[in-house]
Amino acid sequence: MNEPLRCRPPATGTVQIDTEDMRVMRWDFPVGGETGWHRHGFAYVVVPLHAGSMVIELPGGDTMTATLSPGVSYERPPGAEHNVVNAGDAPFSFIEIELKSRPG
Repeated sequence: MNEPLRCRPPATGTVQIDTEDMRVMRWDFPVGGETGWHRHGFAYVVVPLHAGSMVIELPGGDTMTATLSPGVSYERPPGAEHNVVNAGDAPFSFIEIELKSRPG
């Protein structure tokens, strides 16, 4: 997959734990920040630390919006491909836990 030129500020991913079983990353998004296009190789769980509004850009040009609520987690299957963008007016952060026992 060729990643398009980035015109938004990057979100910052910081690895907190990386073991045989899991990878835990903290993602910090400035206003308008994005992860860049990526594909998740494992099932994963997201734990929001702050409230926020995201636009998820999907292959083929589709988009969806999502609202983050602190402490309200969600999960996604392996193989998810997207670019996550902070669409709100404040920075936000979340913890992402990849389950290496559930590849895809």
